[in-house]
Amino acid sequence: MFRFEEPNFLYLLFLVPLYLIGYIYSNYLKRKRLREFGDPELMRQLMPGVSRFRPDVKFGLILGAIFLFPFLLARPQFGSKLETTKKKGIEVIIALDISNSMLAQDIQPSRLERAKRIISRLVDGMENDKIGLVVFAGDAFTQLPITSDYISAKMFLSSIHPSLISKQGTAIGAAINLAARSFTPQEGVGRSIILITDGENHEGDAMEAAKAAAAKGIQVNVMGIGMPEGGPIPIEGTNDFRRDREGNVVVTRLNEQMCQEIAKAGNGVYVRVDNSNSAQRAIEQEVDKLAKSDIETKVYSEYNEQFQVFAWVILLLLLADILILERKNPLFRNIHLFSKK
Repeated sequence: MFRFEEPNFLYLLFLVPLYLIGYIYSNYLKRKRLREFGDPELMRQLMPGVSRFRPDVKFGLILGAIFLFPFLLARPQFGSKLETTKKKGIEVIIALDISNSMLAQDIQPSRLERAKRIISRLVDGMENDKIGLVVFAGDAFTQLPITSDYISAKMFLSSIHPSLISKQGTAIGAAINLAARSFTPQEGVGRSIILITDGENHEGDAMEAAKAAAAKGIQVNVMGIGMPEGGPIPIEGTNDFRRDREGNVVVTRLNEQMCQEIAKAGNGVYVRVDNSNSAQRAIEQEVDKLAKSDIETKVYSEYNEQFQVFAWVILLLLLADILILERKNPLFRNIHLFSKK
């Protein structure tokens, strides 16, 4: 992999054509002045020590140095080979409810946005762990395969919206089953599913899925997001709320009992998300209890600086420019005349 650490210096390359144009114009003025003194061929005979080509060679050397100098300042770097490293950590899959009820604003700024902020802080607190992301509504699918690339995890997180899944509902069981299949096959690693949902309109297989995950050694922790008294579901782009067939405003409420039952079946804990950070801290403390094991991660090692190559080439070009004289070397000219005798 190749990159420039300071790519803005590459704009200095615009100096190269300016320098070239200036040199061409300068030569034009010199030839014009020579023609004013007399015939150019006669003038060359009167100045035998002046080389016709060496000034162009010296210009080429300086032009090459100017061309390479912005690359030196931009600090070219090459990434070394892909390496497999082992670090002590755990594996976590977050299953996030993105059904329309998660747009309710009984938790500020909304249930979904609050959940995304919690996930972002959970990712920030990770060091050597692996994380994956499953989203669900009426269906469940993998938003991010399990990885140690935390930057990608937060990038994928920003794009999550209920519109990702057209089928509405709360397929918690399908989400847990998919999350349980998303871990790596590595043995001896502590694993946890963090389910974030309001639990409304869930399908009846959630407890069975949590028990099956626990049987595989996967802990299922649940974060219930919302308030028991609930709140209306806003229709985005309007000032109205979702209504039922009779025209009544739909109020979505946190199904706290169901969330507790899922956590119990999955040998995990249940915490309710409010407008503080207590739920996040409680989940972090629970996950930290899991056994950490060597997790294999493929990473590129640090980028290696390569500016030294450009520095040496520039130095050689400048040294050659100093050693090459614009006038012909009189020593060589005398040797040439002596050989004619």
